[in-house]
Amino acid sequence: MFEWFEYHGHVCIVFELLGLSTYDFIKENGFLPFRLDHIRQMAYQICQSVNFLHLNKLTHTDLKPENIVFVTSDYVEEYNPKLKCDERTLKNPDIKVVDFGSATYDDEYHSTLVSTRHYRAPEVILALGWSQPCDVWSIGCILIEYYLGFTVFPTHDSKEHLAMMERILGPLPNHMIKKTRKRKYFRHDQLDWDEHSSAGRYVSRRCKPLKEFMTCHNPDHENLFDLIQKMLEYDPAKRITLEEALKHPFFFPLKREKRALSPIAEQADPDVSPPKKHKRC
Repeated sequence: MFEWFEYHGHVCIVFELLGLSTYDFIKENGFLPFRLDHIRQMAYQICQSVNFLHLNKLTHTDLKPENIVFVTSDYVEEYNPKLKCDERTLKNPDIKVVDFGSATYDDEYHSTLVSTRHYRAPEVILALGWSQPCDVWSIGCILIEYYLGFTVFPTHDSKEHLAMMERILGPLPNHMIKKTRKRKYFRHDQLDWDEHSSAGRYVSRRCKPLKEFMTCHNPDHENLFDLIQKMLEYDPAKRITLEEALKHPFFFPLKREKRALSPIAEQADPDVSPPKKHKRC
C-alpha cells in the first residue's frame, strides 16, 4: 500500500500497478497453457507467498488464477505452426498473490462456505470445517489449470463437483462421507450419482483420471503431476503442506539455477542434488 485517501465518503487505497492476472493472460492467449518452466517459477512463488500466510496463522480462502497477478505481463508473440495460431509467451513469470478480503485468522469466525467454486476443497463442500489445507487444494487446481489452459472442475453444482473429483481422483474417503452432514449427496455411504444421466455423461466426457491429463511423460511433467496429486489429496490431514511442497523435486531445477548463480546459496542448501537433464517434449 502506497497511500490512502477519502473521496466523497469512500476510502480509496493506492497500491502498486501490476500486470494482468494469470486468468486474464490465459484468456487473452486463447486459453493456451503456460510453459512448464514458467509454471514451475509461478508455482514456487505462490507456495512461498501462501506459506508465509500459513506460518502467520492465516488462510487466504480465495486462491484462483484471477487472484494471482503478474508483476508485469509483457510478452512476445509468435505463430505456432503446430496449433496454427499466434501464441503469447511471457517475458517474466514473476507474480504476486492478491485479494485478502476473505483471508481468515485461525482464531476468527470461519464461515461455512469459502473459495470460488472451481477451487473449493472437498472438506468445504462437505461442511467438515476448514483451515490452511483448503488453500493447498486451491493451488493444486490452479497449477493444473496453468498446465491445461482450462479448469478440470467446470461445474456449478456441489454433487456434480464431487462426481468430477471421484472421476479424476478416485472415491472419496469413507471416513469423510460418514462424518459429513451433507447426507443429500450420498446413498449407502456412496456418492448418489447416475453415470448414465445427462449430467453423468457430461462428467464422463469432461473428466478422466488425473495422470491422463499429462501431455508428456518426461520427469518434469511427472514431478508436476506428483505435486498436484499430493495437493489434491482428499483428506486435509494428509494433504501436503506448503512447507513440504517447497521441497518437492518439481522445484529442484530452480534450486540448481540458484546455486549456479550464487556460491553462497550452494553452501546454504548442500543436500539438494540437481536433477539430470531430460529432453523437452
